This record gives sequence, C-alpha cells and structure tokens, in this order.
Amino acid sequence: MNFVSTRGGAPSATLSQALAAGLAPDGGLYVPQQLPAPRTLTPGADLAATTTALLQPFFDGDALADELPDICAQAYAFEAPLRALATPGDHVLELFHGPTAAFKDFGARFLAACLRRVPRNDARDLTILVATSGDTGAAVAAAFHRQPGVRVVVLYPDGRVSPRQAHQLGCFGDNIHALRVAGAFDDCQAMVKRALNDEALQAQVPLSSANSISLGRWLPQMGYYADAALRHHASTGRVLNLVVPTGNLGNALAAILARQLGIPLGQIVLATNANHVLPDYFDGADYQAAASIPTLANAMDVGAPSNFERLRWLYDGNDAALRAAFSAVSVDDATIRRTLAERYRRYGEVFCPHTATAVHVMEGLRAEGATGDWAVAATAHPAKFESVVEPLIGGPVLVPESLVGLLNRPASAEPLAAEYAALRHWLAA
Repeated sequence: MNFVSTRGGAPSATLSQALAAGLAPDGGLYVPQQLPAPRTLTPGADLAATTTALLQPFFDGDALADELPDICAQAYAFEAPLRALATPGDHVLELFHGPTAAFKDFGARFLAACLRRVPRNDARDLTILVATSGDTGAAVAAAFHRQPGVRVVVLYPDGRVSPRQAHQLGCFGDNIHALRVAGAFDDCQAMVKRALNDEALQAQVPLSSANSISLGRWLPQMGYYADAALRHHASTGRVLNLVVPTGNLGNALAAILARQLGIPLGQIVLATNANHVLPDYFDGADYQAAASIPTLANAMDVGAPSNFERLRWLYDGNDAALRAAFSAVSVDDATIRRTLAERYRRYGEVFCPHTATAVHVMEGLRAEGATGDWAVAATAHPAKFESVVEPLIGGPVLVPESLVGLLNRPASAEPLAAEYAALRHWLAA
C-alpha cells in the first residue's frame, strides 16, 4: 500500500518512507492512497495479535510487512482492559498501563519499533521532533530512550503541563532533550511543522516527527479500540459506543478509522475541554483554528487540531456528512472538577481530568436517552495530575510503579523562545 498527502501536492510514498518522513513534503499528513475494504475480524490471542491482523493491509508490499507481528508484540506489551463502571452499560477503556502512564505509550512504542527497522542511507543521527501538550513527549522519550542513531527533541509549553508531566519530560537525559517553550502547545506544534518543511535545515539535520501527525502514531492506536470492541461483541453480541477525549484528534480519528474498517463500534462522540474549535465546527460553524486556552485537562489544550485534515479526508471534504456522523462536546474546568468529585463520592471512581471530560459527556448522553453499551477512553493515569485530583477526592492517588521510577530521577529542561528562529538555531547548533 502507498500513502499520499492530505493536501495532494506530494508524490506517493511507501509506508516505510512515510514513517521516516513524518510529514509530507507539501505540509500535509500522510493517509492511505486507498482504504482497505472492511473486514470481519475476531479477537486475536492478545492485544498484539488483534492489532497485527488489523494493520496487515497497511503493511502489504512494504519492507516492514514481515516484521509487523514483532513490531506489535513490542508495542503492545501491556494491557488495555475494558472495565465496567458503576452504572450498568458504562465502561472505561484503560489506556494508561504503559511505561509513562498514558495512551500515547502504544503509538510511541510502535513508531520506535518501526523506525528501528527502516533502513537509512544517512549515517547521521535522525532527530525526532515532538510537540507535546503533556503526555506525548514522555511516551516518545521512553520509547526512543538510548536508541542508537536517534536524537529526540521534545518541545512543551512552559507552565502549561502538570508538574509530574514536566518532570517526566525532562528526566530521561542521554539522547532525549526537553525544551520548555515560552508559549502554548500550538506554538510548539507550529514550530515543529515548520522545521519538518525546512529543506535547508533538513539538509543539515535529518528530521522526522513522532506526533500523531505521523502514520506510525496514528494507525496503531486503532488496535486497542479494535481489541476492546471485538471482545465485547464476541461476549455480548452488542457493539461498543465510545466517548473519546480529544485535543489534536489523533486518538479519536484512530477509533473512527477502525470503525470504517469493519470493527463493531457504534457511535463515536468527541469530548473536549474549554478549547471548543471542534464543538463549534460540529455545531455548524466554519472550521477556524483559535488560540488555545489553558485548562485542567492540559493535554487537550489545542486550538488547531492537526488531524482535522485527516478527518476531512476520510469524508472527502463533505462537511455536511461529517457533521451528521459525529458530535463534539466542550466541558469547562468547573464541570471537570465537579465530575471528578462526584464520581469519587458516589462510586469511588478516580479519573484524570481528560477522562473526566469524557465521563461527563457520557453522563449527558445517558440523560438524553442514549442506550446501549458505552465506553470512555481513559487516556492517562490520575496520578499524573495529583495536584488537581487529590484535593477533589480528599486523599492520595496511588502512583503506578513505572511512574514512581521516572519521578525518582533528576529532571531538567532548557528554556526556548516561542519563535521558529530559536528552534532552528538550537537544532543546527
């Protein structure tokens, strides 16, 4: 299978070429030249086996095709359980059991496993650029830490991630470099995209990306939705509906694509924080990027979701069809706090702020008469946001062992102005 740009101005590329490049030469995002036909799949022996079967058509004809089972085994070495919540029919898909306690661990490890196997003709180190609003950077850092021939540069908005997130971003050292940018996530994302399209810089410093703009991050995220939905359907005969908290839209788009490929998923509803670009669009307004607003659910503080290009591509640019297929709901900080406190008081359930946005949206759907089985995607462990969660539940959140190990390491990050010239100088130097 070959891949093309969402903007139509770049030549087609093989999977390996698209993975190595990160971003298409015309600034667009790589997408399949043609989607595989929907298939009837059954759950594999484990999460890795299910993901291998789902992704196989995308790897057909590529040098990585024979490596796919091993790649998936390395990326999906931990569970993503679907657990029932207190309310009948409601579930949580726990995606935070990886080494950095966030769903980004799956895609980051998958991309790292792919790039280890993609041959390069350039003897120089490959620099992986990552813009993060909280969780992506640590997941990518953990996945590529001490990988030969790779340098990772993580840009994050200074003061706009949780203290534990910031510590994770700066605690790896070695081939991982953390830059705290005096701006918002959208500034970091814009700087990364500009660097990837800077031909003169690329001639000096070979670059790629590990954000969800990368195929190697986006496609594997279908795996945990497919596995959960297939197992649920096999045991109950019912489809699983989803509420997905979203910022840059990559995780939600993975669920949407999985449904397109025949996975038994029902409705997919997007939950956002006070950054309401997507809810405004789905309510009928023209799509218009906006400056991001800082919130408690900081990993979703995105005013220009990159993967919106892919979502429009999936629907052939038909805004009416897209609006008819999905809805998006904005949740403010006061409601996030109330949801966290109430769910703990009533049921003893503890969520991160991002997951709480999805829980609130699911509660609203039930109040409006939604039936069937629903799951919220739990994107991060609540211990990463102890300063928000613990005062609301009146006690400590148990910290996963993997997170304890990272928090016990020293951490540091370099300051960087929110200007492309500053990043370009840093990379070239």
